[in-house]
Amino acid sequence: MSLHIPFDNTFARLAPHFYSPQLPEPVKAPHLIALNQDLARMLQIAPGEIPEMAEVFAGNVLVQGAEPLAQAYAGHQFGNFNPQLGDGRALLLGEVLGQDGKRYDIQLKGAGRTPYSRQGDGRAWLGPVLREYVVSEAMHALGIPTTRALAAVTTGETVWREGGMPGAILTRVAASHLRVGTFQLFAARGQTEALKQLTDYAIARHYPDAKGPMGLLRAVRDAQAGLIAAWMSVGFIHGVMNTDNCSISGETIDYGPCAFLDEYHPEQVFSSIDRMGRYAYANQPSIAVWNLAQLATALIQQLEDPQDGVEEATAIIHAMPSLIEAEWLRLFRRKIGLVTIDSGDLDLISDLLERMAENQADFTNTFRALIGGNARAEFTDPAAFDAWHTKWKQRQQAEQDPKAVMRATNPCFIPRNHRIEEMIAAAVAKDFSPFHQLSKILAHPYEEQPDAVVYRQPPKPDEVVRATFCGT
Repeated sequence: MSLHIPFDNTFARLAPHFYSPQLPEPVKAPHLIALNQDLARMLQIAPGEIPEMAEVFAGNVLVQGAEPLAQAYAGHQFGNFNPQLGDGRALLLGEVLGQDGKRYDIQLKGAGRTPYSRQGDGRAWLGPVLREYVVSEAMHALGIPTTRALAAVTTGETVWREGGMPGAILTRVAASHLRVGTFQLFAARGQTEALKQLTDYAIARHYPDAKGPMGLLRAVRDAQAGLIAAWMSVGFIHGVMNTDNCSISGETIDYGPCAFLDEYHPEQVFSSIDRMGRYAYANQPSIAVWNLAQLATALIQQLEDPQDGVEEATAIIHAMPSLIEAEWLRLFRRKIGLVTIDSGDLDLISDLLERMAENQADFTNTFRALIGGNARAEFTDPAAFDAWHTKWKQRQQAEQDPKAVMRATNPCFIPRNHRIEEMIAAAVAKDFSPFHQLSKILAHPYEEQPDAVVYRQPPKPDEVVRATFCGT
């Protein structure tokens, strides 16, 4: 059977200034590492023979209906505005309608140079490709909105970074690749007609009930508020929350220097390029608000009198912190087995987190251990947990089945940083079994999986990952 992708493209019908048509650069010897069979079925893709799929997902062969293009966008990077970014190493092949009736982008990452590559080679090396494949699929299994991974291939070519690395290409699936930075590009250029067209397209594709630019802003705010709270609830640190990495669909996008907490600390930073801690774990809610303000600044440029939108946009933005906190509180209530509401819940949860930070408690294991009653073992001073435990048990008396709530909210398994690095090192040595094993375990994060208990363990001192790196 030949590979069939039922493309139904709409972005390629927009005006040319939204993108640049670009063919992928062929690679020497593509080899298929993985195809996400479940996702392929959902996208109504008929898989073909493995060599054929390797050629297609490497960009060597275009499936009928594909219209490859590099999207244009701008963005704030660590607070500094760059007026011209764009897909420097990614190509949108086209869109499909899934079995759920929703529209999805199919994109190749690492497919070669584009007009936006600047001095880059447009390629990706194996490590970031496998990291994004594993972590994005793990996030999906955790129930967090995210882009997904359809396929990964090696290219048979060397990519030069600090040294020679094996090249690879990821096929990424997203509700769309529209970013805050996409709107910023046309606002900065003063192209109000393009901005209007983009706004109408975004509303029709993602938020058909939204009314006008401020309706879109409000919808993006609500989606992002839920997303950030969900990140916090599993100890996820995006690492590079630039506006060009902020999707208006409310999905997690661009898994570069991302990481998950081991020991809980609110100021934890892993990203090697985040030297000032701008995108630290606890800073993510405030950065999400900052990013929304940049979207508001762009959107109001299309109004006949931009000042007319300032008051409404300001009110929309100012409401975001409380929305994030409300969802954060709902999720963290559930993490400690609470469904009912009590005015003291915020203090109770905050007290636990403070004690965890003071006692080097593992974030994931502590919350999961609350179910079995052995969470005190996660604390360097178990007495610190005991003092909190008494208050918690008193609060739980109002609940019917707190353990069931906690089992559904607190994962056993996350993509631990040292396991990701271990997987990448093995793959570079041409052993992909750790990649497949990790993917299999992380597909069921809330199940105990007794045979995989080693994957629940935090890193030993010599395994601790102190820095993660950009995916370029």
